[in-house]
Amino acid sequence: MSEINFDIINARVTFKNVPLHSLARFRFNDLKIACETFKKIPGVAECIIIQTASRVEIFTVSNLETGDTPDGRRVEGKALVLNQIKETWESLSELEQIDIDHFDQTLEVYKGTDVYLNLLRLACGLESVVIGKEEILNEIKAALSHAKEINVSGDILNKLFENIIRIASRIRETTGISKNVISLGDVSVKIVDEKAGLDAKKRILLIGTGESAARVAKTLNKKGFAFDVTSKTIERSTGFSKILGGKPIAFEEVLAGFDKYDIVFVATTADYFLITFDRLKLVMEEKKKGTLILDLSDPRTVDEGITALPGIKLLFRDQIAEIYEENVKSRIGMIPAVEKIIEKEIPILEATMKHITA
Repeated sequence: MSEINFDIINARVTFKNVPLHSLARFRFNDLKIACETFKKIPGVAECIIIQTASRVEIFTVSNLETGDTPDGRRVEGKALVLNQIKETWESLSELEQIDIDHFDQTLEVYKGTDVYLNLLRLACGLESVVIGKEEILNEIKAALSHAKEINVSGDILNKLFENIIRIASRIRETTGISKNVISLGDVSVKIVDEKAGLDAKKRILLIGTGESAARVAKTLNKKGFAFDVTSKTIERSTGFSKILGGKPIAFEEVLAGFDKYDIVFVATTADYFLITFDRLKLVMEEKKKGTLILDLSDPRTVDEGITALPGIKLLFRDQIAEIYEENVKSRIGMIPAVEKIIEKEIPILEATMKHITA
């Protein structure tokens, strides 16, 4: 006779192992349908999904006994459930065959106490693109609220998330890791606004689809500025825009119409000059209004020679780095204090959850 155990599983795909422009394929178009479908997996009693610009995380509670697979192998209940989670994920998202073929290498899976640890680290802002950002805690709260509203969570996940939110809020307040957080995007948009003025009439272009570009896109969205986005391929631009906004434009089309833009943010990982004097000479020589270009790439991908063109003003990352990097250093210095508190909280949280599931 087998014993039924409650298992909490966290399966996730994040910006750490999938490029942001590819992450769109792992997302669910309808979170309600996704949650309800995962909950229908045999043995799954509860489900909560956290879906943000930089991650897709599924949390399930299962109570499935050890059983047999169709080919007669004896498998633990959690292994059966995990296999079903992968298959369901594939069916609900826009994964291409290449993603499915490498899904096992892409997917991170945590069980038991590791779920508590990773969720608490996430809620405290240690797993975010911008360390300490309050945004992720609000997204965790929203995920819990949505799960309760559509009746897919239950006593176990509700209690876990409520405890995590409470503990993380206290840790953030105690350590100050959430105070005065600014991102590269915040600093970049602020400096451009000061130099050229940002308003709804300005045409804005973002070149790049990586983490730096994502931070700029988030800030532009937050401030309500429309922008075009381009990359090496239109597929990357489209994938990026699905998550972070912007109108995807082919790179060659951007170069041909470069004179239309008033503000250009360049944030790529290319190891060569994308924007050069020769590429822009013909299209920019008749432009009457000025264009401000901020190159956030490291190494630089905008040739300084373009400043010979009329109306071009060029700024580089190192001109804003001091403000941004001081902010980052101060928050990195707080990480050990946050981790020390987390280490003390995990055994207490584990004991609390054992009491609930007993």
